[in-house]
Amino acid sequence: QASIISCVALQDTNSGLRAVLKKREYGAKYTQNNFITAVRAMNEFCLKPSDLEQLRKIRRRSPHDDTEAFTVFLRSDVEAKALDVWGSHEALARERKLRKEVEREYQENIFRNQQLLKEYKDFWGNTKPRSGKRTTFLQGPGKVVMVAICINGLNFFFKLLAWVYTGSASMFSEAIHSLADTCNQALLALGISQSVRNPDAVHPYGFSNMRYIASLISGVGIFMMGAGLSWYHGIMGLLHPQPIESLLWAYCILAGSLVSEGATLLVAINEIKKSAHQHGLSFYEYVMQSRDPSTNVVLLEDAAAVLGVILAAGCMGLTSLTGNPYYDSLGSLGVGTLLGAVSAFLIYTNTEALLGRSIQAERVQKLTEFLENDPAVSRAIHDVKATDMGLSKVRFKAEVDFDGRVVTRSYLEKQDIDQILNDIQQVKTPEELENFMLKHGENIIDTLGAEVDRLEKELKQRNPEVRHVDLEIL
Repeated sequence: QASIISCVALQDTNSGLRAVLKKREYGAKYTQNNFITAVRAMNEFCLKPSDLEQLRKIRRRSPHDDTEAFTVFLRSDVEAKALDVWGSHEALARERKLRKEVEREYQENIFRNQQLLKEYKDFWGNTKPRSGKRTTFLQGPGKVVMVAICINGLNFFFKLLAWVYTGSASMFSEAIHSLADTCNQALLALGISQSVRNPDAVHPYGFSNMRYIASLISGVGIFMMGAGLSWYHGIMGLLHPQPIESLLWAYCILAGSLVSEGATLLVAINEIKKSAHQHGLSFYEYVMQSRDPSTNVVLLEDAAAVLGVILAAGCMGLTSLTGNPYYDSLGSLGVGTLLGAVSAFLIYTNTEALLGRSIQAERVQKLTEFLENDPAVSRAIHDVKATDMGLSKVRFKAEVDFDGRVVTRSYLEKQDIDQILNDIQQVKTPEELENFMLKHGENIIDTLGAEVDRLEKELKQRNPEVRHVDLEIL
């Protein structure tokens, strides 16, 4: 009889629980527990700070590294306050429309004022301290690119004069080669200046890939301007050979070009050696992985320029000795082939970088082991992705299987266990049990979020190159 009574009581309890714990309809819109920030509340619901002072404030973990917690409000409370202030949804919609028009006029005025300020500075001179963009060109890859622009610009001018004087196809190819180098390096300078811009709302991960984009376009430019025109001029020289004037001045200019291009090449080599040492890579690995696309372009262009000068001088020498202009045209074709090989390498390496290349397997393993050795993540790490974003920045993503018992224990360590036990003993009804579980369940979820924040922060502190961390909970 006692067992029958117990079964009946258990059935009554289960039916009571089912009555209280109704199944959630996940397809329906549910915003009762949504939180919004003060800024969003004022912008979307046209409220003032004094209106928000009367609402219930809730402290939540901040998604930003520089702050630990911030204040939010229940969306339902904000909506109710907005209706109380404006009277109806229609009045609120009118106020929103009016404020949008005022904001648009304000932005237009800012734009006009910025233009006037720019014109004023241009007229009177800008006394603003040197910006970060300008100092970028005084060191590292920026310095290499600026040196290359100056030297290649001068080389183009003198080679062009030599071609006009001699009519040599090889000298024409070398002049076009220097022009292509100058234009492409100017493009690299633009890419470097854009890559140091701060992230904005449209580009939240910044502009570091602009260096790869500029280098990719530079590779295409070398192929079209350098290789294409050199091949064309060489083929035309074979089909329609022209007599060549004295090559003395051409040899002098080529000798000067060899010295200047060699100097730029040495600057690029030294910069790559220094950067490769900082990243723990060999010279060859650093170049092949296109870690610094701007310096890579200068290195390859100047290496091709030095080889091109030697090739052009050799072919012009054969023409001088034999009197046959075909050797000179073959030199033009050789320079074009050299430029084509350089452009193909630049296009390939920069395309690989833009596609989202993974960092070294050893570094990925190091990051993964750090997570696996943490007590809260004692189960498994899945789908690890660590991609190079350029400028020595890494984005890390992984799916983490947390140990729920460890996370719960971390929560309980901060609680009064005797008080929790007393609360359990006070539970008499299904409604009280539900409230007890909801209270501590929400707190445990907050603890799990705090564990994720802790792991992301420690991962960045131990690995400064890791700028963006996305840990997804399994």
